[in-house]
Amino acid sequence: MDTLPATIVAAAALFAGTNIDDMILLTVLSASSRATGRPCQWEIWAGQYAGLAILVAVSLAAGHGLSLIPHDWIWLLALLPLGLGAARLAAAIRDRRRGERPPAAAPGGLPGVTGLTISNGGDNLAAYTPVFATISAGAAAVTIAVFAAGTAVWCLAGSRLVSHHRVTGLVRRRAHWLIPVVYILIGLYILWETGAL
Repeated sequence: MDTLPATIVAAAALFAGTNIDDMILLTVLSASSRATGRPCQWEIWAGQYAGLAILVAVSLAAGHGLSLIPHDWIWLLALLPLGLGAARLAAAIRDRRRGERPPAAAPGGLPGVTGLTISNGGDNLAAYTPVFATISAGAAAVTIAVFAAGTAVWCLAGSRLVSHHRVTGLVRRRAHWLIPVVYILIGLYILWETGAL
């Protein structure tokens, strides 16, 4: 990665390859935002940027010899979406049995979106850490800038994927079931990717 174009291409490939699963999360969050108003669009964007910043900071630290999270413990990040999904699913089942309309199952604001972003991207630490350990400070700055631009593209794409009224209507009617199931699937995916299963 000696040249700027090569650094940009490598960073874009790294971002896209490690964050393709994040598109599902962003689509679900955007659909929930359109259907129920929770979380707000600004919370989705800010949560994505805050989560990515934390993941990059941990990767930079680990790449320079600081082991903030032992690799064998990364699977613990799956507990957030698993717990959130299970709790929201249980609440939806309980409310249905009582004959009540279940509340929206979206995460609570900026901290919820940030937490989901970190837990969903926890497996990315294994890819980011060696990259940040082996590139120059200039290349790291370019990589971080590409990641920031990629996050904006991902957030826009997630929002556009649910812009159709039929999708929004489906989420409005079924969000209390769909969103918890997606969270549980994300947690299981993290467990699978980290080798915990």
